[in-house]
Amino acid sequence: MGVVAAPAVEARETSAALPMLVAMRVVGIDPGLAACGFGVVEAGGSRLRVVDCGCWHTRPGRPIELRLRDLFDGLCGLLAGHRPDAVALEESFVGADARTALSVGQVRGALIVACARAGVECVEYSPARVKQAVCGYGAAEKAQVQQMAKALLRLERTPTPTHAADALAVAICYATAPPLLRLAG
Repeated sequence: MGVVAAPAVEARETSAALPMLVAMRVVGIDPGLAACGFGVVEAGGSRLRVVDCGCWHTRPGRPIELRLRDLFDGLCGLLAGHRPDAVALEESFVGADARTALSVGQVRGALIVACARAGVECVEYSPARVKQAVCGYGAAEKAQVQQMAKALLRLERTPTPTHAADALAVAICYATAPPLLRLAG
């Protein structure tokens, strides 16, 4: 497994349009077996800030148990290094391919166990809820989500790879949710 870090993302100064946010550090995860995006966001006051983002890749053809272990170890290391208050995981989108849905479910299981092992709260959000939180529209296109994540985080460039940008959007969803909504999951 290799971790591909996102290129340096430069924040730009703009006026914030966010309400007062509870101070917290959140890890967002866009789960996938071949590519699993992660994003670490800090919230506080009226600002959101990227701490880290990137993507874990596993090699096709390796036994599934080794690929899952690599993702588990990657998240365990990220949690130990960043000490977040919570992890927000995007729920699986179940399409026509049952095999893909099963592998993503296995990835999510490994990641949830990593959170439990680290003693970090893990919540899950549907793709529609993430899109609603970040774009204001639950059926937003992927490019719209990435552009809004860029704007909300005051970045010069859209974070890459796209899995990292999606993970940042999941973290933003948790960080900007009203406290009672976060409790409800």
